[in-house]
Amino acid sequence: MEAIETRYRTHTCGQLRKSDVGKEIKLAGWVHSYRDHGGLVFIDIRDRDGLTQLVFDADLCGHAVHEESRKLRSEWVVSISGTVTARGEGFENPKIPTGQVEVRVKTMEVLSISPTPPFMIDEYEKVSEERRLQYRFLDLRRPQMQETLRTRYKVTKTIRDFLGDLGFWEIETPFLTRSTPEGARDFIVPSRLAPGNFYALPQSPQLFKQLLMVAGCDKYMQIVRCFRDEDPRADRQAEFTQLDVEMSFIDVENITSIMEQLVAKLWKEILGVEVKLPLMRMDYDLAMNKYGCDRPDLRFGMELCDITELAHTLDFGVFKNAPMVKCIVVPGGGKFSRKETDALAEWAKGFGAKGLAVTKVTATGVDTGIAKFLAPVAAKLIEATGAKEGDLLCFAADSPKVVHKVLGELRLKMFRDMKIEPNQKYAFLWVVNFPAFDYDEEEGRYAATHHPFTAPNDEDLAKLDSKDRATVESIKSKAYDIVCNGSEIGGGSIRIHRIDTQQKVFAQLGLSEEQQKHKFGFLLDALAYGAPPHGGLAFGIDRLVMILRGISNIRDVIAFPKTQSGADLMCGAPNTIDDKQLREANIRVAMPPVAEKKPA
Repeated sequence: MEAIETRYRTHTCGQLRKSDVGKEIKLAGWVHSYRDHGGLVFIDIRDRDGLTQLVFDADLCGHAVHEESRKLRSEWVVSISGTVTARGEGFENPKIPTGQVEVRVKTMEVLSISPTPPFMIDEYEKVSEERRLQYRFLDLRRPQMQETLRTRYKVTKTIRDFLGDLGFWEIETPFLTRSTPEGARDFIVPSRLAPGNFYALPQSPQLFKQLLMVAGCDKYMQIVRCFRDEDPRADRQAEFTQLDVEMSFIDVENITSIMEQLVAKLWKEILGVEVKLPLMRMDYDLAMNKYGCDRPDLRFGMELCDITELAHTLDFGVFKNAPMVKCIVVPGGGKFSRKETDALAEWAKGFGAKGLAVTKVTATGVDTGIAKFLAPVAAKLIEATGAKEGDLLCFAADSPKVVHKVLGELRLKMFRDMKIEPNQKYAFLWVVNFPAFDYDEEEGRYAATHHPFTAPNDEDLAKLDSKDRATVESIKSKAYDIVCNGSEIGGGSIRIHRIDTQQKVFAQLGLSEEQQKHKFGFLLDALAYGAPPHGGLAFGIDRLVMILRGISNIRDVIAFPKTQSGADLMCGAPNTIDDKQLREANIRVAMPPVAEKKPA
């Protein structure tokens, strides 16, 4: 990348090539490494674009500059002027783009000095994450982090260019809004001017983008920060960035077609990878039945096999009395020891199972585990599953929800633990036709599977008046998720644009007319004034960058992330505020009671 010429530099530290030999140039950056060979001092200078080797020769730069160069240390900031020369034969460095040249320094200005940093910029593997986050301003200097930030910029620029060319307007929506139920806890902000009242930070701009469609904006997009007060995980943060999109006068095929073209554009621009379009579509029910989850990873097999009918013929209570029995075939799993299979059974309990039944496939049938119970149907079982000698059969017998959760997670665990070679690098698909409602057994009511503004399929609209649980649970919606390598990178739906339909959905969710008006009155008012059919989607920018960069931790794709506990180790947030601020916000702090220590 070319530099903007200033008094400090004419080029960046990653810009010079053999074609620049003989030029008089200026460079500025951080001292990356230094080597004092007595007569010559070699310094590698670094900026975000790369490294350039500097050579200090007293015959060229003078005794004073040469002596000053011997004092340079890691992370000092310098500006130099000099001549680009070719490195001698045998001294080229093919590992870096500037490796064929070096700069013979004439003058140098030390712009700032640095103490010894708490870790070396190029040795991040040996540094704890806590240390890296505490000194994030140093951590971000690492070439790997610089490249991630560069990729993130390219992603957002590509998105804006692509959607802008299609006529989308980027429109900002409020950060200070009202609390509405959207699945996670809201971050709340006290209002100084309205004592006892609070704003909420948006979990997404969902309602605002729908209101923009009612307002006639037709095509909206925004790269926006969102906030959810939930426990962070490896791929989640309390504050995150998403691409938010909404369009009017469309249906499912219109929005999914445009969004998959955007994905193909990103993979081409960032990775040079061609994504074949159109992407596969898979019904939610099929995804759950074959892969145990609604974001299936299609890069390997181990599909779930339903053997309920066969299992019910056995004199084995665990199988005979279970509503559903399914299994997966783990290739080569027959080598697992008893200790390892027992550990899998304990692991399965963490997902609601009572255990995990297993058996090994041999040349003559099955052996170990529950083999004696399977003996009457061993041949049929092997034929049905396609298992081969040396494989491991893992069974789950329980409700469909538990069976799918356990085996869906197990196939992913086996893929990771056994380091199974994927059959493709990037496996994309759309999962469609999600259920509209999910019954919450603890709450004793329905919850929206996607969100309460998702339109049911046209053929299921009449079912919204039903009180029958099976009928309500059979309602499918116009929701869709885009999945890459088992990770949901985006999701959306066609929205409800008729006020009568929206009121019926709210009623199924247990909201009275009064509650509907209190929580969503402004939306219902908008729908009453002529809303177009509309729909949209949100992409997780952080997750997109994770996949494009091959990174597994979301904190490594965000410039200034929080820890697992939501702390900012660099700034020291969250923190207390003084009494004056509390009084101005009309807030009194009540600390939770300290748990009493139990006597030893």
